[in-house]
Amino acid sequence: MKKILTSLALFALFPVLAQADTTSSRLERVIQKGSLNVCTTGDYKPYTFLKAPGQYEGIDIAMAESLAASLDVKVNWVPVTWKSLMDEMSAGHCDIAMGGISVTLKRQQKAWFANVLDQDGKIPLVRCEDVRKYQTVAQLNQPTVRLIEPAGGTNEAFVHSHLPKGTLTLSDNVTIFQKLADKEADVMITDASEALYQQKRYPKLCAVNPKKPLQYGEKAYMLPRDDLSWKMYVDQWLHLSKATGEYQQVVSKWLAVKK
Repeated sequence: MKKILTSLALFALFPVLAQADTTSSRLERVIQKGSLNVCTTGDYKPYTFLKAPGQYEGIDIAMAESLAASLDVKVNWVPVTWKSLMDEMSAGHCDIAMGGISVTLKRQQKAWFANVLDQDGKIPLVRCEDVRKYQTVAQLNQPTVRLIEPAGGTNEAFVHSHLPKGTLTLSDNVTIFQKLADKEADVMITDASEALYQQKRYPKLCAVNPKKPLQYGEKAYMLPRDDLSWKMYVDQWLHLSKATGEYQQVVSKWLAVKK
């Protein structure tokens, strides 16, 4: 009788166990809930920009919508800052984080990354009249150099690790370029891709040596750690997006010349 009762109990639990197994990956959970939680800062053109409450635009915004369409789900935007990004990811609030995110070993300790999108690197963005003054780390790492960076990201981290003698001011990543043009600061260290984009919008600003960055970098979409099925799906979607030219078409809408 005891064996029969045990078998009946296991049989009764089978639907629950089966359900747990089918929802073990974020891939299944996203499909079942019908929405994709995309964490993004909304302050980093040309990748992500919040143009109105709940309305985003940019390269990675278009790609997020493409990923959601491939799953037949809607996008649920989750606003984050560069400081809160890893906490939101660790708390499970992000199915994916997108928006010009740099790959770092520190981030890799807490999250996974999809396959690399592009290579990038840190360079100075300065007023065009000052390009010759700010070519090297030695020239930049001086108390007289007024650096300006958004809080919490890899740009601020680069300044702390490589330019500790500089005078650092933190700013939001939207008004920072006008402040630089208006001589409220001298240098912004940023990714070459952002510098090249912003110099088109601000004629007074110039990217310094964009093909010879001060630090090598890569960009990729950030994923929750230890979910192989979800990573494999995102990687394959991205591979097909590049193979079909979809990704290149999205990029070309924002960057007239790919560099």
